[in-house]
Amino acid sequence: RATHSRLGGPGRWLLATPANYVGGLQVLTRAQLAGAAPTTLDIAEGFRPDAFAAATRDLVGAPGPHSEGPYYTALVPTQLARLLAAGPEAVEAAAAYDAIVLGGARLDDELARRAADAGVHAVSSYGMSETASGCVYDGFPLEGVSVRLGEGDRIELSGATLTHGYRLRPDLTAKAFTADGWLSTNDVGSFHDDGSLVVLGRIDDMLNTGGVKVPAAGVEAALTAHSQVRAACVVALPDVEWGERIAAVIVPEPAVPESADPASGDEAPGDRPPPQARGDLDEELRALVRERLGRAAVPKLLRYVPELPLIGPGKVDRAAVRAVFED
Repeated sequence: RATHSRLGGPGRWLLATPANYVGGLQVLTRAQLAGAAPTTLDIAEGFRPDAFAAATRDLVGAPGPHSEGPYYTALVPTQLARLLAAGPEAVEAAAAYDAIVLGGARLDDELARRAADAGVHAVSSYGMSETASGCVYDGFPLEGVSVRLGEGDRIELSGATLTHGYRLRPDLTAKAFTADGWLSTNDVGSFHDDGSLVVLGRIDDMLNTGGVKVPAAGVEAALTAHSQVRAACVVALPDVEWGERIAAVIVPEPAVPESADPASGDEAPGDRPPPQARGDLDEELRALVRERLGRAAVPKLLRYVPELPLIGPGKVDRAAVRAVFED
């Protein structure tokens, strides 16, 4: 109900993420509350922008409650990025929604800008299974939710969306909740001057190099601000001299050749930057991080991969990313 209140009232929902995760489950719950059966996108064989466009047409064209909208869906940022890169039909479908709630991973500034330029209303959400999915939208808590910063700027949440605890694990429940009933998350944050929450990253993703603490999410945001970077993941590797050294895995943005069909999703072998161009891109990326976050935050190692390894919808498998540097 709080989601509908924030977005513009009850409406129709497209389920485009797995229903066995809390984000997908919440789409079904919202559809039930709205009294309109959800349209379901089959993602058993992966997410395809053309299938998303077809499902959107079904959603908008079906008779019944809320036939005039509003229309909503929930995606992870990787899905949104693929829609924006897939061509006019996919972008038009994304723009048909009154709001697309983004969760599962951080929505970086560059992707948010590209969505806005394309007329897509993307809403960044922050939450987790313990909060019944996203409970902070675009930095501001939903009605009935409160946010504060605890020790070490750890994000703490309260409100009716919280779990009562972990089943058969009173030890975990006692560890996760403060004495006054707030959920103590594993994320670090800060507040903008307007009071909106900024999620800096998970506590265990804070990097410490040469005694300087660097948020991995901040380095990733700087890297993905480059036009030739689709996605990035930053991790810490053991280092005798620095304690930890910063390493980054980069998914380069493909260049679409004139002969390619943007909606096909296919990439020719030459779509990605050739090896001889990587040196220049390396330097540009390091300069971008240095300018935004300072010298200590600059990655000492960069690797390029076709896609980031995932664990769950939109969540990067950082252990697998670290393994990239073991080769």
